[in-house]
Amino acid sequence: MQYIISGKNIDVTEGLRSAVSDKIGKLERYFTPETEVHVTLSVEKERQKIEVTIPMKGNIIRAEQVSDDMYVSIDLVEEIIERQLRKYKNKIIDQQQSAIGLSKAFVEEEIEDDDEIKIIRSKRFAMKPMDPEEACIQMELLGHSFYVFRNSTTDEVNVVYKRKGNTFGLIEPEF
Repeated sequence: MQYIISGKNIDVTEGLRSAVSDKIGKLERYFTPETEVHVTLSVEKERQKIEVTIPMKGNIIRAEQVSDDMYVSIDLVEEIIERQLRKYKNKIIDQQQSAIGLSKAFVEEEIEDDDEIKIIRSKRFAMKPMDPEEACIQMELLGHSFYVFRNSTTDEVNVVYKRKGNTFGLIEPEF
């Protein structure tokens, strides 16, 4: 794998480079040698953050982890990526998609599907038309992080959701 390591508000020392390549290097068996791994290390107010992005054909494998120790963040992000890769492998095999970017040994390896998606609850509800602001208020009253509603202006189903910094977002379908 080819590493592209950068830092924001932090000097990327040889020790950090070594820790990243050692830990993320454990994932080499999953990828072809020409796979690029983009790693960004950053520090914000005592928070040590690592972001790892691995572009693949048609998909991006991405994980980020924050802790108060960069080496702990590096350890944790490797586990997240490995879990994502196992899910991704099952998906591409189930849908007979292209596995370009993954090593042949990994694709052919038999694994248990311990992360199978199971829907355990289904809900039906009537949607009264409302404007996005009213939907945000309703979401807040219910204590949810998102709310599905019928937009009274467009008569389409929309979703409002909470964002970081106590702001809101609106998703409108485009057909």
